[in-house]
Amino acid sequence: MAAELTKADKNATFGVELNGINVIAEDERKGRPADLFWPWCAANISVLGISYGSFLLGFGISFWQATIAGVVGTILSFLLVGYVSLAGKRGSAPTMILSRAAYGVTGGKLPAALSYILLVGWETVLVSLATLATATVFDRLGWGGGNTTKIVAFLVVAAIVVLAGIFGFNLIMRLQTVLTIALAVLTVGYVALTFQDIHFDKVSALPGGSWQAVLGALIFAATGFGLGWVNAGGDYSRYLPRNASSRGVVWWTTFGASLAPVILVIIGLLLAGSDPKLSQAIGSDPVGALTTLLPTWYLIPFAIVAIGGLIAGAVLDIYSSGLALLTLGLRVPRWTAAGIDGVIMIIGTIYVVFFASNFIGPFEGFLITLGVPIAAWCGVFLADLLTRRRDYADAELYDSHGRYGSADLVAVGTTLVATVIGWGLVTNTLSSALAWQGFLLEPLGLGPKVNGPWSFANLGVLVALVIGFAAQFALGRARVRRQEVAASHSASPAGATP
Repeated sequence: MAAELTKADKNATFGVELNGINVIAEDERKGRPADLFWPWCAANISVLGISYGSFLLGFGISFWQATIAGVVGTILSFLLVGYVSLAGKRGSAPTMILSRAAYGVTGGKLPAALSYILLVGWETVLVSLATLATATVFDRLGWGGGNTTKIVAFLVVAAIVVLAGIFGFNLIMRLQTVLTIALAVLTVGYVALTFQDIHFDKVSALPGGSWQAVLGALIFAATGFGLGWVNAGGDYSRYLPRNASSRGVVWWTTFGASLAPVILVIIGLLLAGSDPKLSQAIGSDPVGALTTLLPTWYLIPFAIVAIGGLIAGAVLDIYSSGLALLTLGLRVPRWTAAGIDGVIMIIGTIYVVFFASNFIGPFEGFLITLGVPIAAWCGVFLADLLTRRRDYADAELYDSHGRYGSADLVAVGTTLVATVIGWGLVTNTLSSALAWQGFLLEPLGLGPKVNGPWSFANLGVLVALVIGFAAQFALGRARVRRQEVAASHSASPAGATP
């Protein structure tokens, strides 16, 4: 049926996208690298970035230390997203499908499963925050912020996110463009109104911390921003023509994604450093707590910017999580997969909003625990991409008997080993269920898990990334060369890399 549709039918802005995890056909590839600015900027312009200022100061570091950690961690992590996006342009398929080139068709289910859990988790976090923020705003306006408000807000936000995920790429790209412009204007308004609450004397008096704490803050920022998106980078560049500028893909993805967070984190550091009570309140309601600084008349615009920014991020998450679910082998249309993810997101949000007693503890545990294996995957994926001189063999990404094979022991084994080592070098003291992590700190002479010099450095995320890249680059190059030699003797349509 899909083969009979015209190009106009497939690309209709308000029609349901029929492409799933297939390679995008030549006549459907469109756009310019600059188009990537809009979805990535919208997804990361959320005022949640302001709350990260409080999170970073929680590492016991000064304003300048936190600024360096936040800016460097944000930009470098989104640079990784930019490079992953290159694979989407080269292969015109979703990120987790292209990951099969390194892991094998069956082995690729491992990173697809990790990606799926991470994306659904982020969907739940963002929709939960939007619901809580709405209730806080309504409460301050005197309109009631109880369970009824939360339920209505939850249903509206969830409906928008799920519907956008179902309709797919074209609607999402249009929606993100509108959201970027509107949210940028309203966010500037928030910054202008709260600038009077910044007290530079208090901010400058914040005591400094150890360099291990600075590293921990940097890795936390990287995990909360770019590393939460690396597994989706190629999903939004796969429609670009294969002759599109590679430098442009990297630049516009990195610039679009990091522009707003860098500014918002610095504003958040100034606000949280000026008011310890605000910083403490952010721990239980990261977005709603920001309303305490606003005059009543700006609460509605704030609600729009807060909820809109969170929705923009959740929309990209649900779209990519649906693709990851299909990569795992579920044989349903893409829009059905997005609907399934929506149901899971709804169940998770109900728990967070109505039953969980604290946000920041489970949130940090979620980010760091999944950040380790995703960092390991990112290292493996980028090393594999770097060593390839030819484009992917389209058809063989879906054939376990093709050149990419069923499972590659180097990629799978490297990911597992890097993950175990990484978990041994991170701690999650705010979650008792994750207290087993950090088991390598004392044996390696890095001090105790609790209150040691490396306790909160989250070193395992960086170590997993480095191990993944180094091992795959050293041990996987020969396999890539064999694949490309085979390609040169076949009738594959794959050509030289642009």
